[in-house]
Amino acid sequence: MNIGRRGFLGLAAAGLIACSTAEQPPRLVRVYRSPTCGCCGDWVTHLRQNGFEVEVQEIDDLEPIALRLGVPEQLRSCHTGEIGGYFVEGHVPAADIQRLLAERPNALGITVPGMPIGSPGMERGNVRQPYQTLLVDRSGTPSVFADHG
Repeated sequence: MNIGRRGFLGLAAAGLIACSTAEQPPRLVRVYRSPTCGCCGDWVTHLRQNGFEVEVQEIDDLEPIALRLGVPEQLRSCHTGEIGGYFVEGHVPAADIQRLLAERPNALGITVPGMPIGSPGMERGNVRQPYQTLLVDRSGTPSVFADHG
């Protein structure tokens, strides 16, 4: 079959367009954290080890970020991330972020409130506290997204 140069270029362009519009989950997480928090840095390392690109912004006051993203006060932690239109608050496992991005629920984001021992960035040997990742819907109401331990 001879499609000629124009036909080939047209098919190639169509293929490139199709490839570039294929929806891929975002990989860049913007993380806002205190410059003095060690566990925040450990969580960033966890994300990078699990294939995420991470852009860190060190700030002294996280409250304006949490307010802008809609993180309920009682569900906050020591750092806040954002990816794909969602907030990621606290020591959320990378697998939960990947699931969030794959399922794309109608929500504000996910959170692991507090700093549970054994969560990513809060590892302390074999010590583990059970904890939950919570999904926060658009009204600010949390529900269990994942159980850990």
